[in-house]
Amino acid sequence: MFVPNLFKFGNKAEQLAFMKQYSFATIITTNNNIPLATQLPFVIAERQDKLILSGHFAIANEQANYIEENTSLIIFSEPHAYISPAHYDKKESVPTWDYIAIHAYGKAKILNDENSKFKALEQMILVYEPNYLDQWNSLSEKYKKGMIRGIVAFELEVSDLQGQKKLSQNKSVVERERIIKHLEDSDNSTETELASFIRDL
Repeated sequence: MFVPNLFKFGNKAEQLAFMKQYSFATIITTNNNIPLATQLPFVIAERQDKLILSGHFAIANEQANYIEENTSLIIFSEPHAYISPAHYDKKESVPTWDYIAIHAYGKAKILNDENSKFKALEQMILVYEPNYLDQWNSLSEKYKKGMIRGIVAFELEVSDLQGQKKLSQNKSVVERERIIKHLEDSDNSTETELASFIRDL
């Protein structure tokens, strides 16, 4: 990721919080120099000073065949917004886009045994909808095992984490206030979310 110094996002605690908040991400893996990409929900966890991202593919997804032998890139992004030059003092200004993004790199390990796959699914339930766990536990073993056979569960240990916060840091306080006001007044929830990140700078 190309990150100008002004936009570096290197605070580990903030990065983890962002990844957990926007955990529906894109995983990209290459096969014979052809990129394959899938959008997946991830569980983000720290274990013994290691950052582990876990998820699962549908068994028919060919990308699962390449995640152990190749480094994958997982992109966490959102919120973002178009920023008009109308907010700037100088007439000689151009439009831009403000956004936050994190790139996580690493090789994955496929969880082959049934018990590990069950644990991975249950962990995802606990993260995304804890109240569903009772319903899941009440389902027949036949049904649950059928679901397990239909997925490829994996854990990816992050070897490199890169982040960027491009939030109009290169603009004046007055200009940023105009941008924030514009985004806060938007009917687009993504833009109002971005406004809060800019205000927190």
